[in-house]
Amino acid sequence: MEHSPLREEILGTIIRKSTLKQQVFDSTFSAFNLLKETLLEMASELDDALDGKLDRRVRLEYRDRGKFEAQLQVANDILIFQMHTDVFIFEPTHAVWQNPYVAEQRENGYCGVVNIYNFLSDSFKFNRNADEGYLIGRLFINREGCYFIEGKGEHTMQADRFGQCELNHDTLVPILEEAVAYALSFDPYMPHLEVNKRVTVDQFNTKMDNSKFVTGKRLGFDFDL
Repeated sequence: MEHSPLREEILGTIIRKSTLKQQVFDSTFSAFNLLKETLLEMASELDDALDGKLDRRVRLEYRDRGKFEAQLQVANDILIFQMHTDVFIFEPTHAVWQNPYVAEQRENGYCGVVNIYNFLSDSFKFNRNADEGYLIGRLFINREGCYFIEGKGEHTMQADRFGQCELNHDTLVPILEEAVAYALSFDPYMPHLEVNKRVTVDQFNTKMDNSKFVTGKRLGFDFDL
């Protein structure tokens, strides 16, 4: 049976894009597993360096939260690293398209992403489910293992440097250290009096459920990535 030109185009697109996206996913998943190993190593090294210097109630702990999530608790902060399972392409106005590495080979612009979130550790400890966390960084990885970062901190690698190096243990360490340093410097602000001035009887009677009182580092303030 002969296929129409459009049918051939559809089949070709399915083959090309599915192959490309699988390559990107595999590359991102491999990088995320390396990130997990590096986080575990960092947590162990920090813990050893702080041994005997902290109140034992202060926790420094790595936790594997499944195939696509990892957590690092550092004192009152929790960093959650979450790998998205989809593959993305950037909007036409994104700065990445000015990079010759992507402009000359569009397939290099397809990326997986690891999101980095910052929460207060008490939000999880006391099951304050309405508490807010903040996206403080996004790590993009393509099929070749090349990366760049959007976020906070001096080690952020912008899109114009995309394609210059691959993600590995040595390049991951400063990224993770910068994320931890930023989270530790990003202190909670006391929300305005107006934010929590009204409460209901139910908020107090339902087992004094702390989750009904929303807390966040910048509650009531705008936070831009």
